[in-house]
Amino acid sequence: MSLAAAFVRSVFDLRDLPTDGLPEVALVGRSNVGKSSLINAIAAHKGLAKTSSTPGKTKSLNFYRLEDRFYIVDTPGYGYARQSKEERRKWHILMDRYFEHRAEPQTVAMVIDSRHPGLANDLEAIDWLRQQQRRSIIILTKADKCTQRELAVHEKYLRAEFSEAESLFSVSSETGKGIIPLRRYLETTTATR
Repeated sequence: MSLAAAFVRSVFDLRDLPTDGLPEVALVGRSNVGKSSLINAIAAHKGLAKTSSTPGKTKSLNFYRLEDRFYIVDTPGYGYARQSKEERRKWHILMDRYFEHRAEPQTVAMVIDSRHPGLANDLEAIDWLRQQQRRSIIILTKADKCTQRELAVHEKYLRAEFSEAESLFSVSSETGKGIIPLRRYLETTTATR
């Protein structure tokens, strides 16, 4: 079942953020972890969010409105090896300002590749996310690339590493695994603002 979904805008300057007060679900994760594919899967709209095999393509906060009820915000990825120190600094500034001055991000989803759950830059991002003191969840992408046993081990590890996360979802944008429970969770939590 597809949702009424639309790309609204790319934001490079926080003065251009939407002002309608809808709740926001911010996706935070490494470059090429599958955030854009995840947005397409949640909305059941192929091509809503542009995907790329080249890491580091997203440089802005990209806002997608779902059902006129909430936004999914695709944030720039981190951890791309070719990213300069200046690009990393800009990422931190954009993200810090967004979370510091924005009440709307109701849920922050830490998006992690299910095959690589303990990468240093993900653990650093988890530490950063703890400081934001917002509702947090973990989304493990590419779950179809792991065995059930591997997935269970990785889920257990991340639940221990990031115990503050309210929920953990293992999903596959390719097969649809776990997408419907994640979608229901987002619809429910954004309705209770």
